[in-house]
Amino acid sequence: MITDKRKRVALIGANGHGRNHRRKLVELSEAGRLEVAAYCDVTEVDEPGEVPVYRDHRVMLAETRPEVVVICTPPHTHLPIALECVRAGADILLEKPPMLSLADHDVLQAALAETGQVCQVGFQALGSVGLAELRAAIASGALGEITGISAFGAWQRDDAYWSRSPWAGKRLVDGRPSLDGALANPFAHATMQCLALLPEPVRIASIEVERYRARPIEVDDTACLRIRPVDGPPVVVAVTLCAEDFLRGSVLVQGTAGEAELEYPSDRLRLSTPDWTTTGRADLLLNLLDQRDELIAPLSVTAPFTAVLEHIQVAPAPRPLDPARLIERHEGPSRQVVIPGIDQLVRTAARRLALFSEVSDLPTETPLQQGE
Repeated sequence: MITDKRKRVALIGANGHGRNHRRKLVELSEAGRLEVAAYCDVTEVDEPGEVPVYRDHRVMLAETRPEVVVICTPPHTHLPIALECVRAGADILLEKPPMLSLADHDVLQAALAETGQVCQVGFQALGSVGLAELRAAIASGALGEITGISAFGAWQRDDAYWSRSPWAGKRLVDGRPSLDGALANPFAHATMQCLALLPEPVRIASIEVERYRARPIEVDDTACLRIRPVDGPPVVVAVTLCAEDFLRGSVLVQGTAGEAELEYPSDRLRLSTPDWTTTGRADLLLNLLDQRDELIAPLSVTAPFTAVLEHIQVAPAPRPLDPARLIERHEGPSRQVVIPGIDQLVRTAARRLALFSEVSDLPTETPLQQGE
């Protein structure tokens, strides 16, 4: 039964990935969990139904007064839009990556404290039941002393993906950091889950990163990252968007008494036996609506991830790979670029807690110079 207690929820960034949020909002509206207050996008929104549509989010906030706003806009626009939403009295569900610098992170955190609003970050994988079970296993000592945490994945993204928006594949947009790329975007969940398994508070001592690109883009489509925290084991993330086949993506925890693997896109967990257990995950929007004082992915827990992004921004540009040693599949917008041997390389780097250069040479156009 629909009641007047439903919260009014608006969506800023209703096209692109925002269409997924629209489907979810409609589903929850039909279930009586919320009222869709408005959609907003700088371009025309197709099939909005009876929901009011705005081009200017400021006008939308003033006229519809939503209690919750989902922000699904390019990362470099997050801070100003988020500030305007919380100062208008709305809680926010902010797509990842939330902020691109710790300075911006602190500005938004201060605004939340000042207004009393809350921010849930769209790291859906933090709602994984399997992640909670893995945390509990680590805390109980079931895996012994943890010697390493890593993630690996090998996916494919075609030409259409890299032309999906004006900021796709860009490091800067209108002079502001955008930081699309394998580490910052598709595999952001992998990095965040690894960080969430470290002892709290997470303090980073050092970060090493190796980034490569098989395409004429400004960001990485293949990368390896190693984080050494002040407390806890090293973390390695080894990923590619130029896969030979497909590795769904796993978080691997290695300990002196055993190891565990969480397949984060599917929430399948392999813990105490060789068998997989399918777990599931809590919904971040429902968590925000129902338990705003006990958020699953509050902005505060994402600060270490923002620190990683900040490091990537000042790291050397991705190294171009030799086109003559790559493989192309399909044509037109469906064209894919494949790096031979990359599937095994990301898996090996993750298990050895190593950077790519410590395992095997990638086919770069120029040799790696000392210190790079």
